[in-house]
Amino acid sequence: MLTRTAQAMPLLLTALILVLAAGCGSDDKGTNTQTDPTVPAVTTSTVSDITETTAECGGNVTSDGGATVTARGVCRSTDPTPSIADSKTTDGTGTGGFTSSITGLTANTPYYVRAYATNDVGTGYGVVRSFTTEPPDERDSTVTDIDGNVYHTVKIGDQWWMVENLKVTRYRNGDPISHVTDNSTWGSQAAGAWCNYNNDTNYVSTYGRLYNWYAVADTRNIAPEGWRVPTDEDWKQLETYLGMSQAQTDASSWRGTDEGGRLKDTTTLWSSPNTGATNETGFTALSGGYRFRGGGFYGISYGAGFWSATEESSGNAWTRYLGNDFSQVSRNSLDKYYGYSVRCVRD
Repeated sequence: MLTRTAQAMPLLLTALILVLAAGCGSDDKGTNTQTDPTVPAVTTSTVSDITETTAECGGNVTSDGGATVTARGVCRSTDPTPSIADSKTTDGTGTGGFTSSITGLTANTPYYVRAYATNDVGTGYGVVRSFTTEPPDERDSTVTDIDGNVYHTVKIGDQWWMVENLKVTRYRNGDPISHVTDNSTWGSQAAGAWCNYNNDTNYVSTYGRLYNWYAVADTRNIAPEGWRVPTDEDWKQLETYLGMSQAQTDASSWRGTDEGGRLKDTTTLWSSPNTGATNETGFTALSGGYRFRGGGFYGISYGAGFWSATEESSGNAWTRYLGNDFSQVSRNSLDKYYGYSVRCVRD
């Protein structure tokens, strides 16, 4: 016969099992299922507003990784994998978008950038983007010919032009260009020659010198190193940038609308009315006149004639002409013995 104690044992064991089971279930429900924090997630914006020394970028912190973002911005380097150990911007905290102004860059240099965001765990990065800063602004730069004459330059569209007419008396290799004052010699010498307007040196500092086309075409080069006499196509490129159509640039005589005015100097060195003159390009065309094949001079203050390096025929070459009473540009085929001004364009 079992005692009461023995009879109660199964009941106690059962109760104990239930308690233990209940306790285990309670512990499972109380377990922390949250994952450990990670570095933030961030994207890199497109690079914009690039200059010689600055650019705009930024990013967007899309997740803080489970910990507060304490710093964010853009890091940059000339190496392909920039990090916060390199130069960087600091653009606030937390998640969301931000804009970064990148400064202190070097002109004409390739850079790599990417956005970053930092929390207690570490730093997350966006994708790397690359860009190249603009080249130096050479608007106020100069070029010097073999005689030591200094010319200022201006950028018009994608071309760099001299702001003054050529004054050189020697070719690039040092050989002299013939100085011809006599009228009959000027009209019969099929070789490079130069002169001053009216054979007067007082005109040189302002208007430069006049050259026949043979000096322009000489393989010893009349232009300074790195420069050339513009071809007919170079002139057309300038005219197209100023607004002429292809059909207009290919035509002869006066073409376009106001392109000549935008090239002409606005001072009283041009005789009135100097139609349409604004010089908004900075080309500063002056009315230096020209010399006929017969040797006579004409046009000071009334017209500016410029050679191209392109032949039209065995006896003629293409030129450009601006007049005091026109706002257009004239394209003409001219006798190679004429004396015209020369403007150079950079190679």
